[in-house]
Amino acid sequence: MNEIAFSGLASRLSALSHPARLEILSVLAANDCCCCKDVVGRLDLAQSTVSQHLKVLVDAGLVRLTPNGQRSLYAIDREAVADLSQRFGSLLDTCCAGPGKPCSV
Repeated sequence: MNEIAFSGLASRLSALSHPARLEILSVLAANDCCCCKDVVGRLDLAQSTVSQHLKVLVDAGLVRLTPNGQRSLYAIDREAVADLSQRFGSLLDTCCAGPGKPCSV
């Protein structure tokens, strides 16, 4: 992975670094799509808080936003989440494999 790839990975992982965003992903994963009100109904959070967290997930490219009249529909971008899983998994596999060469001091 190059520096740009690490930056993109870090940005997406940062979006997942809040427990509420993980809960929101869980709600979205159980549905094809939801409006913000649907997500609010499942969590113990204010509508404005859920909206802010959804925006972070959309900006990170993990959730898609589709305007639908006066509502906005949110859905997991399953392809983006699968890519994140693969790239982060590869990084962790590399870390677990041990050093490829000795450290020079």
